[in-house]
Amino acid sequence: MLTLGEVHTGLLQNSGSLSLEHTTGLLDLLVGQRVRRSERPIAYVVSPDQLTGVDCRLPSGSGRSSRGVGTVVSHAAMTGGHVLQGSTYTQLDRAVSNRRLVWSHYLSRPGWVETIGKIDVRDVSRGFLGPTYQPQTLNLGAISARLMDAVQSSARLDRQPPFRTKRTRLRWSVIPAAEDSTEARGTFRVESDTLRTLELTAPQHDVPALVELCEDLALHDWLLTTLLSLMETSLTGSGTRAQKIDRLRPAIDCLLHLWMPAARLDESVLPVWRALEHRPGFTRQWQASVTRIRDQVTLSTIALLEAPTR
Repeated sequence: MLTLGEVHTGLLQNSGSLSLEHTTGLLDLLVGQRVRRSERPIAYVVSPDQLTGVDCRLPSGSGRSSRGVGTVVSHAAMTGGHVLQGSTYTQLDRAVSNRRLVWSHYLSRPGWVETIGKIDVRDVSRGFLGPTYQPQTLNLGAISARLMDAVQSSARLDRQPPFRTKRTRLRWSVIPAAEDSTEARGTFRVESDTLRTLELTAPQHDVPALVELCEDLALHDWLLTTLLSLMETSLTGSGTRAQKIDRLRPAIDCLLHLWMPAARLDESVLPVWRALEHRPGFTRQWQASVTRIRDQVTLSTIALLEAPTR
């Protein structure tokens, strides 16, 4: 069994933070389905899961041709009223028949894509995580992007964000670990300015927990990437220290309070986060960046206090 997913993360196209109630209304995308929400340790809202039927070739690192038929699961999530995510995933399993069955069969297994023909899970994982999209193959990113676009186009938003920033994409796969293994390990890569990949080898007894792990990693990678970009354009540009701090104000208002890695994760996946965090050093780099911003604010304040009065 192989699990594949892709998470897109970006800034909500609105001038201010949405309240928990307004966010809940924004993500109420399916009539009669419950929107999940929590207030601790930070406002977090998740839309109802949506199913999308797929019938397509599966990605392959070696170019092998195989087919998958079934459904994928997607939902939108909002953190702190500012950061929007579109997340899509599915699990692959060998089909019981070597031909396509009626759709009612696949709908009875939501979130599963059945493979017609033999596959090598590592080969499919390599193809899926490749930096370039393979035409006419399973494209979970397109579904995540479409879901985000649907939310961003809502009439509830004024489409005047406090700053401009790029979306990031985290494409991830979970390869099943050996039956006697309880340890998970992963490799995180920055493929480009906007694309990251994560390959995990882990027991797959709790797929929702693994999905939340990947969404949390995508969120904090976007926060760090966006903060570093704002610092580069603000602090290295021309102008007085006060002007540079003013350009950093959106980051201070919108981003700094959102950094809470692994705050909502299940205990079973915390070792995976710690292992991923240890090498890239997300939190160390975030704390160093926040310290630099606070130092700049302090120096600007001192300069204003020392300025001669007329």
